[in-house]
Amino acid sequence: MAETQSKAMPAEVFERLGGGEIAYLRQIRSEEVRAIFPQAPQLEPGMDLWALISAEGKPIMLTDNRAAALANASEHDLETVSVH
Repeated sequence: MAETQSKAMPAEVFERLGGGEIAYLRQIRSEEVRAIFPQAPQLEPGMDLWALISAEGKPIMLTDNRAAALANASEHDLETVSVH
């Protein structure tokens, strides 16, 4: 039986999937913030936050309120997809 190998999608293909119209909404812990938002100040550990990220992987918004992230996406005509 042949072994199935999965391959990562090239970044340029992944970026085109969103077409500038999709943003990813992801719940993150404050300990993860600096990896996604390098310019963010150091935050207290243990906080639950919401990150809005473009299909290209660029950070758009960080908030402690899911509704605020969804509203921001809507204001910019972005369709949101949840990422776990």
